[in-house]
Amino acid sequence: MRNNTNLSPIKNTKPIALYNSEQVYAMEQAWFAEGYDSFGLMKQAAWQMTRQIEQIYERKTVSASYSTNTNVYHRSAHPRRASIWVGKGNNGGDGWLIAHYLQQAGWQVEVITVGFSENDFDLHDQSVTSKTPNNGDSDSSNITDSIKALQIALASSCHYQRFEDIVSHDDTDKRVLPADIYIDALFGIGLDRAPEGVYKSAIKAFNNVTQKNNTLAIAVDIPSGLVASTGEVFERIAIQADVTLCLIARKFGLHTKDGTDYSGDVVDIPLIPYQMALHQTASHHTIAEKNASQAFAPVATLLTAAHSMQPRLQNSYKGSYGHVLVIGGNRVDGSQGMGGAAILSAASTMATGAGKITVACHEAFHGSLLTSLPDAMTINLHDASGVRDLIKQASVVAIGMGLGRDEKANALFIDYVQAAIESEKSIVIDADGLYHLASLHMGNHELITELRKYSTNHRVCLTPHSGEAARLLEQKVSEIESNRLQAIKQCAATYGGDWVLKGAGSLVLEQEKGGENVYVCNVGNAGMATAGMGDVLSGVTAGLLAQQDLSAEARSLHQAVLIHGFAGDVLVSQANNNTNTLLVGQRGLQAQDMPAAIRHVMQLMIV
Repeated sequence: MRNNTNLSPIKNTKPIALYNSEQVYAMEQAWFAEGYDSFGLMKQAAWQMTRQIEQIYERKTVSASYSTNTNVYHRSAHPRRASIWVGKGNNGGDGWLIAHYLQQAGWQVEVITVGFSENDFDLHDQSVTSKTPNNGDSDSSNITDSIKALQIALASSCHYQRFEDIVSHDDTDKRVLPADIYIDALFGIGLDRAPEGVYKSAIKAFNNVTQKNNTLAIAVDIPSGLVASTGEVFERIAIQADVTLCLIARKFGLHTKDGTDYSGDVVDIPLIPYQMALHQTASHHTIAEKNASQAFAPVATLLTAAHSMQPRLQNSYKGSYGHVLVIGGNRVDGSQGMGGAAILSAASTMATGAGKITVACHEAFHGSLLTSLPDAMTINLHDASGVRDLIKQASVVAIGMGLGRDEKANALFIDYVQAAIESEKSIVIDADGLYHLASLHMGNHELITELRKYSTNHRVCLTPHSGEAARLLEQKVSEIESNRLQAIKQCAATYGGDWVLKGAGSLVLEQEKGGENVYVCNVGNAGMATAGMGDVLSGVTAGLLAQQDLSAEARSLHQAVLIHGFAGDVLVSQANNNTNTLLVGQRGLQAQDMPAAIRHVMQLMIV
């Protein structure tokens, strides 16, 4: 998002169902199959979006014009101005109708058309109808909903310019009406490739003019150039929206990968009761309602709030809250190794509330560990017998953080994971542990089958980023990033267990008997893109799993991802400016800052 506009209403803390493009199209078709008018739906969509646009503008104007000295609000004297950029599809039809409604409300409106020929505006011989064209009527069969919308806008004398005419001059910016709000109605949810030609130029021009003038950019349904089902933006060509007015149902792509950078605040405009479409589809197509339910089941659920926690009982002791064994922090071939990875994981485990912790790391790091975490216990990583004995005593085994990738480390990984399975312990695998897991899969090692079977009845959590997921699936990183939802499902199918695919809009997949749930965790910030953050997440995950006094939801993998993200947000939140603490900020955020923030977040969740 370009600006911290803070224009949306109070954010909804309820989980939000997310859908892909095909599902949204199916919802619409089921609605039309009931006899409802498609053009009527377009008009209703445009009217509701117009109301939202006016409210957004009003909030922005009031915020900008408030005088702290006089405690008085005042309004600007100039007329409200809107620049609406439309394509030739139904998304463009929405834009034409928005232009019509805004002009009726007293706005000064200009429509910028993209991909239109001059002949497209010569429609005086075609009548405007409010009904869906009848395929048997040769006079109306070519009049699409978008053409009807165009006719209505032109009939009300909405001013328009062809982008092709504007861009042929050197002073493009001067030929576009200076506006208070720029509205993107170029592409809808059907786009699945990079915009080309004049559309590519128009998107760049739209972004240039809004950024140059620091003016609000509002997207209709989805920012043009963003793939609704995956969140991908090709070649970084997409509208940079401050607000997206999301029609019918929330799109998955708005909240993961590039969607988090291009969508801005998302405002829902539901339009139709799409849950009813489930029953309508079943009745019209004589298919089982169960199949219809599966077709309309959300592909994921957006989470913006964590599960609350109950205060601890006074009559408890350290054993009441679990014992975590962190295995990592190795030195390989005389290198300095990665002792910090194990220390960060252990510190986060303690901050999350585990009763006690032991770190199995290289002896060279014991001094550093005890200096930073004097309440932790230590054991030599290479004391295989001693570590196996500790595995039997522990509640949770977290393995892989700084473990190393040589043959000795691989042998330790196999030995300790098998010991954890034999002792029926919860397991968290991260970092170098994921590297070894991928190697074992490539070599058809029996541990992969054993771990997958074990995970059906025991907690196994795996936490890769895209690079690690690519190796686990023997794919390129670009393939993982092109469809993150598909990638996390493939990981779960191949290895079993619960998964998080880290990144912008982290995905979490949790296995349940009879199915799986996928979540998008809408927390965290770009400051967390720094070394050691994954180690922190592994510690939070293990720390929650160890605490048997918590509910199943409060010990879940998605809860760990939410706590991790909230902690990062606490450290960069502008709200901290009013406290006595220093604001860390995104560019200065480090993994070692996180344990204190985790403790803070954990306390906030107690009710």
